[in-house]
Amino acid sequence: MSDATATSSMDQPPTEAALRRMPKRDYMNRRQQMFFRQRLLAMRKKIEVDLATYRLALQSDERQPDDFDLASAEEDRRYLLRTIERNIGLLKKVDGALRRLATGDYGYCLESGEPIGIERLLARPTAEYSIDVKARQESRERHYVHHRS
Repeated sequence: MSDATATSSMDQPPTEAALRRMPKRDYMNRRQQMFFRQRLLAMRKKIEVDLATYRLALQSDERQPDDFDLASAEEDRRYLLRTIERNIGLLKKVDGALRRLATGDYGYCLESGEPIGIERLLARPTAEYSIDVKARQESRERHYVHHRS
């Protein structure tokens, strides 16, 4: 492989398979950061397209001839509004992950500072906590909810 080929391949994000094969000591190296930046930007773009579609659907204000159609249309509007809210929340998480990438904090647990791990980030690129910390948080939440009721 020529130096130009080696350099150009190092300037490209790795594939998901190549990412998984990287040694642990390479965690959150420049190429891994490039991979997740690309993935997060793609997620962001898809969410923005989806939001635009949902907003257009909300704006279509067709008059409903009968009560049943009106009720159905209202249920559709509530569903669209919930979907928009979820997508806005996800967009905020993506933006937060992109900020952490820019500051060098991406891939590390916000609570423990430990690596979140490639597999977890592949499954959930917006993850903020390691699996152990997240499990403890969810356990505390279940415990709190259980004892409140």
